[in-house]
Amino acid sequence: MTPTSPSTAALPSPGAGRAPVVSARRRRARGRRARSGREQMLLGRYTDDRGRAREVIASHGAAGSTLVVDRECITFEDARLVAHLAADEPAENATLVCRGYLRDAALGDGRCRPVTAEDASLAPFADPWETDGEYLLSADDVDPVDRLGSRYRLGLVHGGISIPELRWCRHRAQSSLAGEPVSLREVVASLESYEPVRALTLRALSLRARCVEVSTAVLGAELTRVQESPIVLNRRLRQLVLATVEHQELSMSEIALRCGRVKRDRRGNESGETSWLARRLGLLPEGGQSTPTPWIHTDVLALIAREGLGVSPREVEL
Repeated sequence: MTPTSPSTAALPSPGAGRAPVVSARRRRARGRRARSGREQMLLGRYTDDRGRAREVIASHGAAGSTLVVDRECITFEDARLVAHLAADEPAENATLVCRGYLRDAALGDGRCRPVTAEDASLAPFADPWETDGEYLLSADDVDPVDRLGSRYRLGLVHGGISIPELRWCRHRAQSSLAGEPVSLREVVASLESYEPVRALTLRALSLRARCVEVSTAVLGAELTRVQESPIVLNRRLRQLVLATVEHQELSMSEIALRCGRVKRDRRGNESGETSWLARRLGLLPEGGQSTPTPWIHTDVLALIAREGLGVSPREVEL
């Protein structure tokens, strides 16, 4: 690799007196360079181990950040992200990064990952809940209500830390008492629906992303667990099974048999273990519990969907 200074003048070619023949590819590249020149700064050039001319440039990123990118000089193709500098970093850091990158590239260690569309829209080290306004709270938002009439509302809770926490609270029907803090998972279970609770939570976290007077650590962790958990709601699966049984397409026993859940009577006659299926669907409580569960493991949901009903699990996932 041969680094060169961006200010080095090109030597005239032997045919300088003749009108140059410029390919369409070069003309398009020059047009792109002219359009983007005001937003980009050339930091350095070099020739890679395949003899291609490449350049390192600095361009504007999201929230005042700076993208340091390595790309081909002529076509601007094969763009590689060298660094993504935060808005509060000195401008000189881009030059220092380029120098280090060219030094590493000379040793064969200069390859970076390709630039993606997200690189231009995300700020480095941003809070994971920050958004571009898509989740801003609306005056039309209403408190979710469960089947028992309890309302759920985000509020500030004073717990064991010095600042209040943003948490979901349950306000029971016909009660004058203050709302009791509940986990996001409890709210989803009571409503048997992820929305609008998930969207409201994400909106609130977005608004409080840079607020130091309120803690969102617990609420953020609860949202992550709900979104990543393999335990999901069983409501849509239950609805499909009940509709199938109502239309006499299959019985509960047949569905359980298809899932491999078999029971035998004293005479050895086989039938499906309907109690197992009813517990998985939230029709009967689990052993030792007083109420049915609204949850099911994704593996069991897939088993009942594919083997028991002959449908894709995606059709019964909420």
